[in-house]
Amino acid sequence: MKSEIKSAIIMGVIVVGIVAGLGAYFMSLEQPSNTQQTTTDKSGFKKAPELQGIAGYINTNADELKEKIKGKVVLYDIWTYSCINCQRTLPYITAWDEKYSDKGLVIIGIHSPEFEFEKDITNVKLATQKFGIKYPVVLDNDMEIWHSFDNHYWPRKYLADDQGYIRYDHIGEGNYDETEKKIQELLQERSQRLGLQVAPPQPLVNIKEEHPETNTPEIYFGYNYASGRNQFGNPEGFNPNNDVKYTVPQNIRQNNFYLDGTWKNLADKMILVSDTGRIILPYSAKQVNIVAAGKSDLSIYLDGKPLDKSKYGADVSQDGIVSTTDSRLYNIIRDTEQVNHVLEIQATSGLEMYTFTFG
Repeated sequence: MKSEIKSAIIMGVIVVGIVAGLGAYFMSLEQPSNTQQTTTDKSGFKKAPELQGIAGYINTNADELKEKIKGKVVLYDIWTYSCINCQRTLPYITAWDEKYSDKGLVIIGIHSPEFEFEKDITNVKLATQKFGIKYPVVLDNDMEIWHSFDNHYWPRKYLADDQGYIRYDHIGEGNYDETEKKIQELLQERSQRLGLQVAPPQPLVNIKEEHPETNTPEIYFGYNYASGRNQFGNPEGFNPNNDVKYTVPQNIRQNNFYLDGTWKNLADKMILVSDTGRIILPYSAKQVNIVAAGKSDLSIYLDGKPLDKSKYGADVSQDGIVSTTDSRLYNIIRDTEQVNHVLEIQATSGLEMYTFTFG
C-alpha cells in the first residue's frame, strides 16, 4: 500500500475519533450526573443566626458544637421540657437523629424555657434522659436564640442546609413526613455538592401520630401568664403576690378553673399555703396534664367520684394518688374519648400549680 494511502487512512481514523469524542462530550453535558451540583436560588432565604447567649450545654460543649455543625444540614428544634406539644414531637426528632446523624444531619435542641424552673440545667438533663435525647441541647435561658430566630411558638423546627440557609420551618406538631422528606432532600443536595454518592430516598420514620382532641385551651395559674387569657373563675380573682382565701362559687362555667383554700398568687404560678385545698375544672378533652412542682399529694375525682382506674394517667399511682415532687408535667387523666367532665383535685399543702394542658 502506498504511503499516501496509509496516511489518508490514519488521518481519517483520527478525525472519526475526534468527532466521536466531541459527540460523547457534548452528550455528557446533557445527561444528569450523581455528582452534578444542584443550583438553588437562595436569594430569598435567610441564614440561621449564630447561637449566642447559651447558659449551658448538654451532650456537647461550645467548641465541639461549633465544629460539629460546619458543612452539615442542621435541624434547630426550639422546645421546652414541660410543654406537652413539644413532648409529642420528640419521638420523631430522636428517630431522625438516629437515622440521619451519620449521613450529614445535626440536630440541636434549643431549650427556651417558659417557666423559671425550666432554666435549671439539672431539670433539663433529667428531661433529656427521660426522652432519650442524645443530640446536643443548649439552654436558651434568656431567650436570645429564640429572639434571634424571631420565633413566637413552642415547638418550632428550623431546617438549615449545609451552607447555613434556612430552607424550611414548621410551627407546632404534625407534618412529620413533610419535614423528613425535606431532611432527605437537603442531605442529597449536600452529597451532590461534596461529590459523594447520593443515597436513594429512604422509607420515612413510621411512628403512630397522636391526634389530640380537646375543646379546652391551656389554662395558666400565674397572673402574668393569664393576662389576656384569664380563665380563673373565682370572684375573688387574682391578687398579685398575696395570699388569698378562695371559696368555690355555686355556679361554675366550662373551661374555667376554681380554687378552694388559701393560695399565694405569683406571676407564673399559685402555691397552696393552707393545709388542704381544691381545684375544680369543667373541661372537655381526652387527656389532662398539669405542670406542677412542690411536694404534695393529689387525689383525683371525676364528676364527683374517685377517678376510675381505666382513666388513670401515667403519673397516677395504683392507689389513685399523684405525688408531685419534681418540677415537670404530670399526666393525671388518660381517657379513650372526649367527653365533658368536671375534674376535682384535692391537694395537700405545698402544691405549686403552673398550668393545665390537654390532649
